[in-house]
Amino acid sequence: MAKLKLGAIADDKPLKVTVELPAALHRDLKAYAEALGREQGQTISDPMKLIVPMLERFIATDRGFAKARRLRDRDDWSATKDPAPPS
Repeated sequence: MAKLKLGAIADDKPLKVTVELPAALHRDLKAYAEALGREQGQTISDPMKLIVPMLERFIATDRGFAKARRLRDRDDWSATKDPAPPS
């Protein structure tokens, strides 16, 4: 079996979030949780716990977002930098 992109799920303090998922996506999320559980030798009782690590992984690997963030950070940094003294 191919290695899945998600790793171990952190047991963090839970936050209440309400999300509506299409039925097909919910089925896929449950199937992913089962596959991940088999791969890691554990049971993932709540597939909804996969949503946060999936979003984190997506954001961390989105090259367009990373580039936009770098540009924003650079612009933020240059806006806070003292202007050069007049010559």
